[in-house]
Amino acid sequence: MSGEQGIPNYLKFVFGASAGMGGTCFVQPLDLLKNRMQLSGAGGKASEYKSTFHAFRSIVAKEGILALYNGLSAGLLRQLTYTGTRLGVYTYLFEIFKRPDGTPPDFATKVAIGMGAGICGAFVGTPAEVSLIRMTADGRLPPQERRNYKNVFDALLRIIREEGVLTLWRGAMPTIGRAIAVNGAQLGTYSQAKEIIGKNLHMRDGIPLHFCASMTSGLITTIVSMPFDIAKTRIQNMRIVDGVAEYKGPTDVLVKVVKTEGLFALWKGFVPYFLRLGPHTVLTFIFLEQLNSAYFHYVLGKKKSGGL
Repeated sequence: MSGEQGIPNYLKFVFGASAGMGGTCFVQPLDLLKNRMQLSGAGGKASEYKSTFHAFRSIVAKEGILALYNGLSAGLLRQLTYTGTRLGVYTYLFEIFKRPDGTPPDFATKVAIGMGAGICGAFVGTPAEVSLIRMTADGRLPPQERRNYKNVFDALLRIIREEGVLTLWRGAMPTIGRAIAVNGAQLGTYSQAKEIIGKNLHMRDGIPLHFCASMTSGLITTIVSMPFDIAKTRIQNMRIVDGVAEYKGPTDVLVKVVKTEGLFALWKGFVPYFLRLGPHTVLTFIFLEQLNSAYFHYVLGKKKSGGL
């Protein structure tokens, strides 16, 4: 790439993390609903929830409205580590692989760099992910079985002290698999949808275009990534009793889920997952685009070009 002045690399990570954290403040209740529904039916038990609305009503009735924000500190740390890394890496690679004339890279390249960014983000973000899954799931357990983490830092310290530091990366492989699916689909399709919608519907670069591209990206990402997500969720929440784990690995989770709960159980929690991922994708990319544009305008004194 030429010596054209742009956003410093460290700020790409800061902007990515800030965008993700901003989105999480709005969608944390949906993340909790999604995790509870994915864990419903685990261990051969009957499914606890008939629908998203039933899950919402049950949680509020039993635990109170504020329970929908259980695990928010872990969600914010996850965005700081996972989203900050993946969007920082993606933005950095996106600039490197731009065509010589400054136009965005082709779709295959976008998907490839999205997958690479996802792998980096997943590895860095897995400890916060483990804490998030456990904190959002705690309320469904009998009081004597709850972990009762006070916040994400208490969760991390107790996991290290009680189960060993490597437990922080439990489920790292399905998390990375999910990240490959999510980021290949989400980051690649967002950039591509933005180009196609902007060109064919004659929409200018701005919040309406970012919204349309984000919702398109969110739907495709939800369909592709949910089986990876349910495997990740159940592995990270499982307990090991007498040295025996409930699941041997992600494949074992998927086989058991299909065998005992049916094929479509792999998309259990689809509605809250999409309602969480869609708006979170929208909010994250809108925040990121606005942060990037503000830097170009107020710091560099020029208009941002080339898009994300």
